[in-house]
Amino acid sequence: MLTLGSALALFLYPHTVTGALAGKNRNVITRNMAAPPAYTLLLGLIALLGLMAIAAGITPVTGGNGKPDGNTIVPLLFDHVFPGWFTGIAYAAIGIGALVPAAIMSIAAANLFTRNVYKEYIRRNATDSEEATVSKLASLVVKVGAVLAILLLDPQFSIDLQLIGGVVILQTLPSVGLGLVTRWFHRGGLIAGWVAGMAAGMWMLYRIPNPANGHQHFGSSAYPLGDIGLDTKMTVYTGVIALAVNLVVGVVATLVLKAVKAADGLDATRAEDYVADEGDPKIVRGTRAVEEQLVI
Repeated sequence: MLTLGSALALFLYPHTVTGALAGKNRNVITRNMAAPPAYTLLLGLIALLGLMAIAAGITPVTGGNGKPDGNTIVPLLFDHVFPGWFTGIAYAAIGIGALVPAAIMSIAAANLFTRNVYKEYIRRNATDSEEATVSKLASLVVKVGAVLAILLLDPQFSIDLQLIGGVVILQTLPSVGLGLVTRWFHRGGLIAGWVAGMAAGMWMLYRIPNPANGHQHFGSSAYPLGDIGLDTKMTVYTGVIALAVNLVVGVVATLVLKAVKAADGLDATRAEDYVADEGDPKIVRGTRAVEEQLVI
């Protein structure tokens, strides 16, 4: 469930969209969008390193707080099992693997701030050069903030925040993801579903403790089904449960709003919104097909 939820959420994160919008044509975007599923599959394979560490009897390093630091398990596995030359390559890969997504995320955060806060509320007439400068400064601030968070806060906090972020971003799937496939949902239904999904997700996350780290709340994203009256010790990814609540409420609210003929607003989509690679005969034919569907 965690793998499924993470795969669905991966396409919704702002830093993923940033990579798509940076493509020069739709062929590049198609190729880039084909990569995240493979990336998610590799994440599942990397998780097998944890099983290797258990089989090898690796004990994590005890941190300054007197508690085991789970982040040291995989590096220790490389150090104990593999030869020195391979361990050095693996350590370098870990460092690069951490820097690349962090850089992309900081760029996405900077772009969001520049276009949606700075240009929208502070400097509406900002030039392209000024936007670029502000984005660079904002990206630097995000990077420095991330380093300070790692140095000054409990490392477990970053993991918990990532899990919470996955649950939160997954609740935008009905409005963003399904909105690309169908126009059936009423906007009020989508909003109601999002509110319900967020409320359910936050409530479940708040109820999950992590005794190993002394956290009474937001200790994990695995919700025990026993808490809802089921006679089992199984757990389910909180994001999937919240998404199910989101969809159910969205569908019911849409049916109700359509039954009472509530206004659904105007569709501002234009035919040219679907155009890319201007002048490409294939794109022109595709655009004409879209225009015919819009007219129908």
